[in-house]
Amino acid sequence: MKHISIFAIVACLMMASTMNGQTTGKCDITAMETAKLMGAGWNLGNTMEAGNNANNFTNNGGLDAETSWQQTKTTQAVIDFVASQGFKSVRIPCAWVMGHISNAETYTIDKQWMARVKQVVDYCINDDLYVVINQHWDGGWLENNIKATGADKEKNKEILKAIWTQIAEAFRDYDYHLLFAGLNEPNAEDQTTTNNLLEYEQVFIDAVRATGGNNADRVLVIQGPSTNIGHTCNFMKKMPSDTAKDRLMMEVHYYDPWQFWGMENDESWGNCFYYWGKDNHVAGSKHNPNWDCEEAYMKRQVLMMYNNFVKKGIPVLIGELGANWRNLSGMAGESQEKHNASIALYYKLIYQYALQYDMVPMAWDNNYPHYGMTILNRATRNVYNHFMMDAIKEAIATTGIEDVYPDVPTQNTKDNRFFDLHGRRINPNNMQHGIFIHGGKKYVK
Repeated sequence: MKHISIFAIVACLMMASTMNGQTTGKCDITAMETAKLMGAGWNLGNTMEAGNNANNFTNNGGLDAETSWQQTKTTQAVIDFVASQGFKSVRIPCAWVMGHISNAETYTIDKQWMARVKQVVDYCINDDLYVVINQHWDGGWLENNIKATGADKEKNKEILKAIWTQIAEAFRDYDYHLLFAGLNEPNAEDQTTTNNLLEYEQVFIDAVRATGGNNADRVLVIQGPSTNIGHTCNFMKKMPSDTAKDRLMMEVHYYDPWQFWGMENDESWGNCFYYWGKDNHVAGSKHNPNWDCEEAYMKRQVLMMYNNFVKKGIPVLIGELGANWRNLSGMAGESQEKHNASIALYYKLIYQYALQYDMVPMAWDNNYPHYGMTILNRATRNVYNHFMMDAIKEAIATTGIEDVYPDVPTQNTKDNRFFDLHGRRINPNNMQHGIFIHGGKKYVK
């Protein structure tokens, strides 16, 4: 009977959260509070960011760009399936300049493309998911030119401001479930280019804030140099300024080591790693890791971000992560079983470590079955790679706020903040019956 009552309360709370796809509340929640509620995330990869860089600053991409790198059009049913797997947030990489500009002189985004992106965002919000949209690689018009100087840099800023002003205006009334991320993987490899990157991120922040409404204090995500953890901790010595307090999040990506996650062929300088994790090595194989890049390395990387950012009140989005699953059949001396176990351990630990240290992990999923980084088959709405998905679910189960405690604690605690299930701050003196989040745990009143 207790479980039936809890489910009824949750259903009632969720029914009031949206209206016609757009959330109706304000953005009155900090970046750190938002990160804790975003939980385990997932990428709608190879979809709204797909296209051809030959189409930069044209409208030649069209709506068909969505299925140019994978074949399944995104529907509410697809997002429902994603949510059913336990994901709480979705990152939607978006192209704008690459094939969706209707007027090159004013950098005007095509209205049909904007409407389609909004439709996909609404699918997610209808399922009470948190959503991140960005200005992706986008043909590389900016991310490959972070080092630009003088007039070229000022031109880039002009374009970036125009793009984000339009996006922000289109989504101004959406509430805290929607986050904006300024770029994707800006190519900055040293302090000089990182300083340039900070200027671009300031343009992004200022453009969004200037549109007002819920954008005045929406959570915004900025990217570390090359979204590389080492570069970010070494070169990001300051954050851009912001008129909103505690509304910035830092983004990095985790694809390490290259020899395990992406390298496809052995090279003269080194071999692919088919195995990962100290208990998954195969005796006699030349494809075991030969340097410190496994469990301890992964945890050190996460702790670097925790110590440099999370501990200082700046939450971290691991906006992309993953490793390619490989078919080793027919390869003498190799073990498919140990490779499968390696993939499972990799996904489990990166999600587990991230959630443990108040970060948001978001796996890359390219919806290209029979190729390495596909988790879900969107066309059939089935799990394609159980080694990945089961590992993520195991990490969620061991680190999430899944338990419900029998009563709300008193306010005589260090953290007296209370939230509803949608992350909205509530006054504990005016609590009605329901489930509330306090100190990272769920309580029922």
